[in-house]
Amino acid sequence: MAETLISPGVLARENDQSFIGARPVTFGAAIIGPAVKGPVGIPTAVSSFSQYEAIFGGAVKSGSQYYNYLNSIGARNYFSQGGESLLVTRVASGSFAEASSSIFSSTLDGGKLNEGTDVFIAAINAEVNITGSTGGTQTLRPIDGGNGTNAQATVVIAPQDVSAQTSSISSITITTAGTNYRIGNTITISSQSLGATEAGGKDLQFFLTAEQLQFEPSFEIKTISEGVIMNNFQSTGSAGGTLAAGTSDNLRYEVASVNTSSGNFSLLIRRGNDTNNQKAILETYNNLSLDPNAENYVSKAIGDSFQTVEQDGTDYYVKTNGNFVNRSAYVYVSAVNKPTPEYFDNDGIAKSEFTGSLPSVNSGSFQGGTGENFYDGDARFNENINADNTQGINPDDYTSSIALLNNKDDYQFNVISTPGLISSLHAAPVNSLVALAESRTDCIAVVDLVPYNSQINTVTTTAASFDSSYAATYWPWLQTIDAGTGKTVWAPASVYIPAVYAFTDASSDPWFAPAGLIRGALGSVIRAERKLTSGNRDTLYEANVNPIATFPGSGTVVFGQKTLQKRASALDRVNVRRLLIALKSFITQVSDNLVFEQNTNATRNAFLAQTNPYLESVQQRQGLYAFKVVMDESNNTPDVIDRNELVGQIFVQPTKTAEFIILDFNVLPTGATFPS
Repeated sequence: MAETLISPGVLARENDQSFIGARPVTFGAAIIGPAVKGPVGIPTAVSSFSQYEAIFGGAVKSGSQYYNYLNSIGARNYFSQGGESLLVTRVASGSFAEASSSIFSSTLDGGKLNEGTDVFIAAINAEVNITGSTGGTQTLRPIDGGNGTNAQATVVIAPQDVSAQTSSISSITITTAGTNYRIGNTITISSQSLGATEAGGKDLQFFLTAEQLQFEPSFEIKTISEGVIMNNFQSTGSAGGTLAAGTSDNLRYEVASVNTSSGNFSLLIRRGNDTNNQKAILETYNNLSLDPNAENYVSKAIGDSFQTVEQDGTDYYVKTNGNFVNRSAYVYVSAVNKPTPEYFDNDGIAKSEFTGSLPSVNSGSFQGGTGENFYDGDARFNENINADNTQGINPDDYTSSIALLNNKDDYQFNVISTPGLISSLHAAPVNSLVALAESRTDCIAVVDLVPYNSQINTVTTTAASFDSSYAATYWPWLQTIDAGTGKTVWAPASVYIPAVYAFTDASSDPWFAPAGLIRGALGSVIRAERKLTSGNRDTLYEANVNPIATFPGSGTVVFGQKTLQKRASALDRVNVRRLLIALKSFITQVSDNLVFEQNTNATRNAFLAQTNPYLESVQQRQGLYAFKVVMDESNNTPDVIDRNELVGQIFVQPTKTAEFIILDFNVLPTGATFPS
């Protein structure tokens, strides 16, 4: 009830006008290209190089050699120079899918295994009667030293590392982690699925398909990362529990404990190449439940969301599927096959029909991932990139990832690059990248024009095909030591320039030139492909190509900061373009808070109260000579207000950099007077 005065008195009321809006955020770089692993086509933000490696991997093997993708080298440089956030989009050629793992419950009766999966059973030293589809009963009788003695059967069932024993011929009892589970009296298979009987006391083998032997997992998980690299399925019965296909890039799981009294269990996500004695645990989830109503429901605690890239006409977008946000960085729950709603009865005792639904204590691996990193079985790295193959990728497969980043609301960045795409070899995707920057107007595209070992005339000719203040290019190629492999490699300039921008932002501000001995030094570079003369630099700069120079005692240095805009204006310089990007980003975010507010002086003054101090700070930090902001009755006339518009005008005079320093040395005769 509102406070009012009924009889004479004093009413003290509060009117809180101290609301402080959220501080506009700054954005980092975006990079598009292949990676060893990770989600395909889904832009993913990382805040450190260690996080990049955890999600997207490190070196990849091609032939007998290991290579790091240019994206990986670029990401390492970017974070080492002060970069704070990087939006990474993995490009791949062909069809990719996640790997999955079915975590089996303790009761296997009447369930269902993954469709189309072969189940392998080995009968050792036993007589097993099998009812065949052709009628009658087929008997598998091992030959033990020729005397035909029947012994207790041992049955191994895969997948999921389930071992089994028979206590009698009439039934099979599955043994998992010391607990016995009965699954029925007979197994029906078709006669053609029987394997050949081997004499001499060797194991007898036959195969059943998933449709013939139905197991149902308790729940299923899938990797967020896609590709065959995530597959490592095998029995973990070897010494130490190692996986032959386990690597640092894939995963395994472990159900560490199960409590039927509480209905809870624990799940570990482990690195694929660890051992039981030296576990590399990536994530731990304790007290999980299969009860959909529980707070610790497995799908809720781990997450069951996955993303797909969809197309609507010419538009690409990311669709999020599932009900619960992913808390895991590695897996998501793809199905819960045996939920346990209302696990306890009215006396608080676990219901017997649910206790067998809990997963058994075991560890397992993943299978079913599809997609090879090299689309034609080969990869062309570094200086060997050609028109059809850039690091094992078809250049046309960059199209959807570039188009997807047109979404300014979901993806924010101020510089974007595609290391490995080269304009003279891959014109279409490079042109699309520049068009992306022009369409967004909030970023600058760093593009590479020519492959390794090109001539200056080819560089300038290729540059002439561009005319945009939202793009910049640098030359020549650079040599560095790849920290991931220890090898000396060649890489185009786009691998290093976002790091130069990041260093400029961290040490100065975006409106300072990312060039010169102070901010343009490339400390990680061994040498440039070519030492440019002063005449070479003049030729390149006149063509709007930023030269990378080599100076004795100073090393390799970015020595230019032109955009690819042909017309002479303030925006033909990178620092001015980046100044405008920074100003528009900040002021646009301030303006977002005014949408649907009243078009009154109070709203306009709120805008001015945030914009003017910000521009003053930019001026004090040498970004502007002068500025003026107008948002009043002069540009918000009654007609404008009636159209539900709020108009503001920002006038700025950007500072210019001293790129050409002229020093006149005047020699005067003795006794001459110095000019004032």
